[in-house]
Amino acid sequence: MALWAQMTPRLQYLPTQTLNELYPDSFPLDVRHYLASWIEEQRWETFDVDNMEQEPQARRLLDQMVHLLQEVAQLNPNVVERVKLQHISRNLSVFQPQPMQLVRTVRDILRKERHLLAQAGMHPNFPPFQQIPQGPPAINGTQQPAREDGKTDVDNLVLKVLEIQNCRQTLHQLQEDLNWEKQEMETIQGQNELDPQHSDQVARQTRIQQLEYNYSVCAKKRVQLLHEALCALEQCQSCLILRIKSWRWEQHRATIGVHFDDNLGPLQTWCEQLLGVNGNLRQELMLVKRDHGGAEFHTLQESLAHLLQTLIQSSLVVDKQPPQVIKTQSKFSTTVRYLLGEKMAPGKPVLLKAQIITEAQARNLGQQGVVPNENVGELINSTAILEHNTSSKSTCATFRNMSIRKIKRADRKGSESVTEEKFALLFTTEITITGCETPYSIQAISLPVVVIVHGSQEINAMATIIWDCAFSEPNRIPFIVPERVPWKQMCEALSSKFMSEVQTQRCLDRYNLHFLAQKIFDQPDISEDFSNMPVSWAQFNKEVLPGRNFTFWQWFEGVMDLTKKCLRDYWSDGLIFGFIGKQHLHVILQNKPSGTFLLRFSDSEIGGITIAYVGPTDNGGRKIQNIQPFTKKDLDSAGLGDRIRDINCITHVYPDLPKNEVFKKFFTVPSPPNPDGYLPFKLTTVVNPGDQGSSTASIPTETPMDMYGQPMSNVYGSNMNQGMFSPLPQSTPPYMPEQIPVQGPLYQSPM
Repeated sequence: MALWAQMTPRLQYLPTQTLNELYPDSFPLDVRHYLASWIEEQRWETFDVDNMEQEPQARRLLDQMVHLLQEVAQLNPNVVERVKLQHISRNLSVFQPQPMQLVRTVRDILRKERHLLAQAGMHPNFPPFQQIPQGPPAINGTQQPAREDGKTDVDNLVLKVLEIQNCRQTLHQLQEDLNWEKQEMETIQGQNELDPQHSDQVARQTRIQQLEYNYSVCAKKRVQLLHEALCALEQCQSCLILRIKSWRWEQHRATIGVHFDDNLGPLQTWCEQLLGVNGNLRQELMLVKRDHGGAEFHTLQESLAHLLQTLIQSSLVVDKQPPQVIKTQSKFSTTVRYLLGEKMAPGKPVLLKAQIITEAQARNLGQQGVVPNENVGELINSTAILEHNTSSKSTCATFRNMSIRKIKRADRKGSESVTEEKFALLFTTEITITGCETPYSIQAISLPVVVIVHGSQEINAMATIIWDCAFSEPNRIPFIVPERVPWKQMCEALSSKFMSEVQTQRCLDRYNLHFLAQKIFDQPDISEDFSNMPVSWAQFNKEVLPGRNFTFWQWFEGVMDLTKKCLRDYWSDGLIFGFIGKQHLHVILQNKPSGTFLLRFSDSEIGGITIAYVGPTDNGGRKIQNIQPFTKKDLDSAGLGDRIRDINCITHVYPDLPKNEVFKKFFTVPSPPNPDGYLPFKLTTVVNPGDQGSSTASIPTETPMDMYGQPMSNVYGSNMNQGMFSPLPQSTPPYMPEQIPVQGPLYQSPM
């Protein structure tokens, strides 16, 4: 009992609320005190509380606990304590239907005690205890929800229901004892009519009065427990609904690459448990109404019915979303899951129907809860049956070959394009739950989708989706998004989407993002911080970039597509500098010898990568030249590594690493002669350094300023590759998270 010996002197410092949380009514402090040694000797942590095969072992522990407590009670010389312990031992029968609840309760108590003692060790000046933590540490000032809070709440709720059932059984026993005593009283009264003060008659009367008093106390407790259980159910279900909404929000954000755990198993278990608790409480309420009359319990009954309806209607979720850009006449699929599928009434199959709705209809749906009658699009294969999968324990309706045959557009405002119009898929059905007489109408809505009729509209449609996913607020009115957002929010969205689309762990660093800001705001010479500058939807994908015939998003998406298909490994290994302006380019290459080069994404062409290198001038100086960008078509015919190997005027990749060492793994091995006698051939890239069309101005000799308005010598050092851009072959690439081991670093940003 070493743990209890440490806890005992500290109990007086615990707040009452903490004591109540630590030792609930179902397992009072007295049990922990009198059975301390035995409790700590048992192996509670070895139990798998979800494994019903261990239930007999748990039941044996419960029986031992009750027996030991009864023995302690009999040996206790204090009458009050003896009676109290006997009462507690009887109350432990609340665990008889579910002995695993006892294991979970005792295990959690011991864990919390150890945590409190650990807190005490960190705070030598007493009182050491703080509130028992309910979740992991706060992140950015916001308390994170505890991973098992919902499970703990449900467990406490189940215990509360068991306590109500135990109270009902006690009342039944008291009523039977009372009926027996009254019958015996009538017999004694008949035998002792001449002596009403007979000792047996008086004793019987006293027992009857005690039984009536106990019955009254127990009946009041039963009603009180019902009210408490209803309040606890409301709170627990509110947490569940909030978590389902949070799951949907995380699913929405996954479009731009935010991490998303799509496992619905825990939420399904939570839904099923609350449905069971609701059913048990409705049953107990009916029995209370039978025993005590129904008028005063009408409000409780209405509350339970409302909670039941809300739970049933909130349990339909779109598990696998349809594509958010849908082309008419094209097949697509989606899956809808019902979290209470195992509780559906057997017999009649449940048919789920899909229809496409406009943004306005989605808005009215949220406000009025009615299914729109107006048909704005024709869906093919728009029905599916909810089917239960016993292996995964999921109940889903999968629409495998759905298609939009035609779509009816709304009247557009001003310069609004068809690719800015948002729709959604609405799924509806009627479901009957086992134990409920009437069916419930339920519905679920998909994430917003954009419907296009031609592939050329896809990129602009995706821009609408990206803006919606990145900048919409939780619990918004469908599908409202802000017209402007701070650039720092745009940075997060662009970097996250880039990493997700390219499938890389290397993000966009602050120099990449600063160049992107200069580009979208058309301020190439500004070195200030753009973080709080507002960027509009028009700047993102309505207005073309200055001097170009494409928008910012069209250009950025082209870079992502090229990197994903042709350059992923180069980017992930830190071989591509990426987004860099010509001013910054001059800064970092100004002191480099001829032949030094770096790879950057083309500023003037969609989906191109170019090589910027230092070359000699006719008068013996140096100048920076840019080779014509390579597109996906170019790189499909000959890879970037081979092209770099072929170009003789570039020798060292920035800062000063030999190209043949750094890019060696990307070189194509020469093909052996064909067995038919034909000689193999290869494409070779040739660059004419004398072509002045690709050169920029000569490198300036004065000390340049960096993009933040500081002398470059202050940022990069006098040689700009000392300390910051390390030439050591085992250092970490600049734009690579430090925890990812890679070989051959090239660029390290002075962060």
